Amino acid sequence: MTGFLGALADAWAEIRVHKLRVLLSLIGIAVSVGALTAVVAISEYQRQFQAEQSDRWGGRAATVVVAVSSEDGTPVDADDFDARFTRVSERFGFSHTARISQGLVLQVQLPDGITDVPARVMDPAFSEIHRERLLEGRWFLDSDIEAMAPPVVITEALWDRLGRVPLNQHPTVSFSGPAGGTYQVVGITPRQGFGDEELRVDLLYDAYRARVDALPKDAWTQYEIWVGTDQVDQIAPVLAMDLRAGLPEGQTIMVNRSDWAAQPGALDAQATFEMVTGGIAALILALGALSLINIQLVAMRQRVREIGVRRAFGASSGRVFFSVFLESLVATTVAGVVGIAIVVAVLRSEWVVTSMFYGIQDIPPFPMRAAIVGLIASVIVGAVSGFIPALVALRVKVIDAIRF
Repeated sequence: MTGFLGALADAWAEIRVHKLRVLLSLIGIAVSVGALTAVVAISEYQRQFQAEQSDRWGGRAATVVVAVSSEDGTPVDADDFDARFTRVSERFGFSHTARISQGLVLQVQLPDGITDVPARVMDPAFSEIHRERLLEGRWFLDSDIEAMAPPVVITEALWDRLGRVPLNQHPTVSFSGPAGGTYQVVGITPRQGFGDEELRVDLLYDAYRARVDALPKDAWTQYEIWVGTDQVDQIAPVLAMDLRAGLPEGQTIMVNRSDWAAQPGALDAQATFEMVTGGIAALILALGALSLINIQLVAMRQRVREIGVRRAFGASSGRVFFSVFLESLVATTVAGVVGIAIVVAVLRSEWVVTSMFYGIQDIPPFPMRAAIVGLIASVIVGAVSGFIPALVALRVKVIDAIRF
């Protein structure tokens, strides 16, 4: 143990003596280790970002979708099935259940006249199940059913057509037809991409049904339940069986998962991304290690006299080997820690992460896996780049110091 600590002290002293040489040789290692750490960390953020994007389309993992249809295509009594679903779901005690009806068209009063606008009606839990993101405002609340002016959420394109009245001024929108009346705009959904000019209105399900006798014939309704991945395999079959019990003849109930985690190969793209970027970072790290080995070998030729003198004063082969070996190991480890620290400081900034992944909601903490991978990589590089020069140092003899 004493010999190891002595070799470690010699290595650190050598690093302090040759600061400039060590600094120049380890800049590449610090950058390479930092790049590798950043790749692993960014892949974790990318995984979360992709999961959230998928949640917006198919619901969080695991979301069960229930839909009813008739074999002959005739409309199903929505109220009757709604009562059936409510009775069954109460036995399970679901915490996140949402009805959503699509295929509706509302007549919206715009400054340039009345325009037909597609609409959806939904329960408040829909926004949480689908991680709906807003440009401004808020989503529906359970208490909104008691509002005198029912709330609506509109798209940014429709907001533009209405004059982009700030939400703090409580803008309203007027509908004609069966659901006609004045509604208060409480939220704005952002454009999904360049050129997105979709006009759409989202309404609270119960508020809409309070104004109409029945859903339009062209509308279709489904029920979404967020149950979590640890329960879905047990709940889904029982739920389907309970809903089908006593179902009117000619009707069919479909119960399936819509979330991304249920799709085969859902994580293949993420794994490919991590392999490609990780391979590039590993290649950069390998090139840095080769350059460090080259620098260490050149430096070893200049240290023949030093090592010969140390051997003359009784330094053992093991002491010489480990002092040279640990010199590289300590230096690369320190460089790796510096590179990791810089990456951690940068990626812990919420602004940086949201700039790279626009719209991410639940930013995960900096993954320890990334820091551990970077630290292990720096230690391995230090061991490899120090082993060869240490073998060369073993071959130095006392007479070599005199000849040199």
